[in-house]
Amino acid sequence: MHEQYQPRDIEVAAQQKWEKTAAFKAVEDASRPKYYCLSMFPYPSGKLHMGHVRNYTIGDVLSRYMALKGYNVLQPMGWDAFGMPAENAALKNQVAPAAWTYSNIEYMKTQLKSLGFAIDWEREVTTCKPDYYRWEQWLFTRLFEKGVIYRKNGVVNWDPVDQTVLANEQVIDGRGWRSGALVEKREIPMYYFGITQYADELLADLDTLDWPSQVATMQRNWIGKSFGTDVHFAYDEASIGSAGELTVYTTRPDTLMGATYVAVAAEHPLATQAAANDPALQAFIARCKAGSVAEADMATMEKEGMPTGLFVVHPLTGEKLPVWVANYVLMSYGSGAVMAVPAHDERDFAFANKYALPIQQVIALKDGDATFDASTWQDWYATKDDTTRLVNSGKYDGLGFQGAFDAIVADLAARAAGEKKTQYRLRDWGISRQRYWGCPIPIIHCDSCGDVPVPADQLPVVLPENVVPDGSGNPLAKMPEFYETTCPCCGKPARRETDTMDTFVESSWYFARYASPDCATGMVDDRARYWLNVDQYIGGIEHA
Repeated sequence: MHEQYQPRDIEVAAQQKWEKTAAFKAVEDASRPKYYCLSMFPYPSGKLHMGHVRNYTIGDVLSRYMALKGYNVLQPMGWDAFGMPAENAALKNQVAPAAWTYSNIEYMKTQLKSLGFAIDWEREVTTCKPDYYRWEQWLFTRLFEKGVIYRKNGVVNWDPVDQTVLANEQVIDGRGWRSGALVEKREIPMYYFGITQYADELLADLDTLDWPSQVATMQRNWIGKSFGTDVHFAYDEASIGSAGELTVYTTRPDTLMGATYVAVAAEHPLATQAAANDPALQAFIARCKAGSVAEADMATMEKEGMPTGLFVVHPLTGEKLPVWVANYVLMSYGSGAVMAVPAHDERDFAFANKYALPIQQVIALKDGDATFDASTWQDWYATKDDTTRLVNSGKYDGLGFQGAFDAIVADLAARAAGEKKTQYRLRDWGISRQRYWGCPIPIIHCDSCGDVPVPADQLPVVLPENVVPDGSGNPLAKMPEFYETTCPCCGKPARRETDTMDTFVESSWYFARYASPDCATGMVDDRARYWLNVDQYIGGIEHA
């Protein structure tokens, strides 16, 4: 024994012995209780940082502790290897993303091993390898066939110089991060996971999870179930030139008598119509389209708008309400239109004061001497309970929140001008990315058969790894050797989809793949029955 502690010598010897004896290899054993400790897998950026060390040390301490208590412990590791940073590095260094990624994995794996963590390296997964994403593609085709995945147009940030879609974080002051060009909003076909089909199940099952209350509350707020009403505002035919109606969703039908204008998104058909002969409005709409499509940005940016000269008709009073185009209304949310009640919504209040629009108080407190001031916002203006009563609302005066809600919804229904509706903040997940370094979407576009999923026996659709992007659009869309194919249904010439999947698809199921990473017949095999579910997850709260 050494008289002095020599950590480098001792660590190397111990690690060599662990590797030689496969000390941390996890084997299914029905006679022992299992413990699956999952730490979020790293993006292979090149080098470990102290955040990695902190996170994986926590997992290692727990894993070793549970092993000492007699548990059969699984602590795996892998690589979240697709994504935009690899493409950016490829552009900078003129190297294929695959080469950059695999080199980083090799180096970071050496670093992780040097830390002596009790990791079962035989279960390593790498999401950019075909043996992993093959099963992701298989799942995609099954969900597509069931209608859970579908294709529709979606709004994206488009760089007209680089001819590519930009992530929100790549838009800086309305310009592309690389080209400096003014970014446009464009509608393009995209694939979506229909997760809103499961909103009620997701919400109800939160009650069955042993999660910290903060995490469960975040999830409830993200799903955002709300009860409200669709309100139909008939077109003013004199200004719009045709019959029709504008539908808006509101959780506050009790305030309908205080609506003084409606606002639509820049992409809304009424905005397009109004701008046809209005250069100033055209310029404003172009500016809106150059802005971010992120909801978080919409919440914090300066609210701007322009009148269209069009009007809709209030469904209860018959009053004509002006239609404005506003930069805070998203076409991708609801119908792309909102009913504005400036007296009782803080955003509408600021907008109305900025543009000198009418502000009509329709709510007052039942008790107290609070006075409404149209120049200064007070929090009680937005109160939504029975401590309030309606005022300036005709026959609804005196009703509390619920009474006014029910009475106004009933009257709207009687006039075929509205109906109750449950809505969710949660939206279907758009997974299409017009980028190269990602999992290819396994769809073939056929002029005769439509969108056809790639048959299981033709999977995986392999991503070419010898490509060096030049920044001008998706390289796959310029590679006939990739996109030219035949339809599996009719045999005619067809075109392979060139979009790739959002990298969050890969990181949505890696925890299951660790249970049987070498399974060649499916996403998982019977070994998953032993290891799943995860007993301890270590990662960011945003991963819930």
